[in-house]
Amino acid sequence: MKKATKEEIKEIHQLFIDNYSEAVTELDYKNAYELVVAVSLSAQCTDKRVNLITPALFKRYPDTKSLAIADIEDVKNIINSCSFFNNKAKNIIEMAKRVEDVYGGNIPMDEKELITLSGVGQKTANVVMIEYTGANLMAVDTHVFRVSHRLGLSSDATASKTEATLVKKFKNNLRTLHQGMVLFGRYICKAKNPKCDECFLASYCKSKESFKV
Repeated sequence: MKKATKEEIKEIHQLFIDNYSEAVTELDYKNAYELVVAVSLSAQCTDKRVNLITPALFKRYPDTKSLAIADIEDVKNIINSCSFFNNKAKNIIEMAKRVEDVYGGNIPMDEKELITLSGVGQKTANVVMIEYTGANLMAVDTHVFRVSHRLGLSSDATASKTEATLVKKFKNNLRTLHQGMVLFGRYICKAKNPKCDECFLASYCKSKESFKV
């Protein structure tokens, strides 16, 4: 696949900033605790589905203190329409226990400390930091992965390598780029039937429908 040139990368960078400067996550949350839980539940699950689940979850367990002592079967019952709900129920309870035991009930806003929480990998930690603190970080989900490959920004086989490549190429405004690429991939550059006629980046596309992840 043809790679984007340095000039194209510069232009793509600016177009994402121009079109998505106000972009934020579509997950509903009120605080850092709710954000961490919502992002954790969103792995391989749509934001729309997570937003249907979390109101009942947060009403029953409004903070890490209550979630840390939750009955796992009750949590499973609340989130059972979410993919991999068994593991996710276990993880968010263990996450809450560690936040209570180690961080005094406060979600740590540090990437290295976030990834010590159960169920929180680098991508989840980065998404939380990007959204909650505006950190200059990149997180690669399926949308960002697909968009970056279609635009010739990356040919990497994994999300982590794609992340490193995007950070190296873009360097700044990573928060806006991440949020923008997620929304762009979700609504315009879709895996199937991408809306090429509505795409402001159509002239930069290297693969269109041939890359469907």
